[in-house]
Amino acid sequence: MKPESLTPVAKGGIGGSGEMFDAIAHRYDRLNRILSMGLDQGWRKTTLEKIGLRDGHKVLDLATGTGDLAMLQANTTSEIVGLDPSANMLAVAQEKVDSSGIGDRVRLVLGDAQNLEFSDNHFDRVTIAFGIRNVPDRMQGLKEMVRVLKPGGMAGILELNEPERGVLSAGAKLYIRKIVPWIGAVLSGSKEYRYLQESIAAFPNNHDFKGMMRAAGFAEAEAYPLTFGVCTLFVGTKGT
Repeated sequence: MKPESLTPVAKGGIGGSGEMFDAIAHRYDRLNRILSMGLDQGWRKTTLEKIGLRDGHKVLDLATGTGDLAMLQANTTSEIVGLDPSANMLAVAQEKVDSSGIGDRVRLVLGDAQNLEFSDNHFDRVTIAFGIRNVPDRMQGLKEMVRVLKPGGMAGILELNEPERGVLSAGAKLYIRKIVPWIGAVLSGSKEYRYLQESIAAFPNNHDFKGMMRAAGFAEAEAYPLTFGVCTLFVGTKGT
């Protein structure tokens, strides 16, 4: 199977075009495991616990990439749409979905998080892991999440960030700013992981991002720092 093209993919931005991630698609999973020291899958499981995913939910996984979070959700519910702007990342995801025998539960589509071609109030849950910082118009992406969620629906937004304080803050910043780009360059032979470091450093702090979520239309927004704050899970709830 091939991922279908649901939405014309926007040009002019990392999150819109997906071209940068096309270049690293077949190395992405291995690099993520190494760079996160194997913690990324645990963060994804925490996301599903916090948003209360259950059987019967309709789920949209934005920036689905190689499909790890969408596939985890397939263990709990039966209707997941994974959307991403990178055709190559989706091709890797489709191979994983097909080999796992869950193709009847996970549908992969090429599309833009800023312009979702789904009706209002369609999904029970929306998730996005390590992708919101790549959306060129972050506020528009958040507004689209709110629009497609059913009243009372929840969004789980998992993102890397630099710890603001604490005894491990300096070490975490050193790792993100210096070691992550170096490991990425050595293992992938590309400059994409320099962008990773820069985008993490530029991401809003937890307080400001929760404010953005509320401004986009979420009635509630909470932040849960994970692993000493190097990763944060934001949970937004749409009003009833």
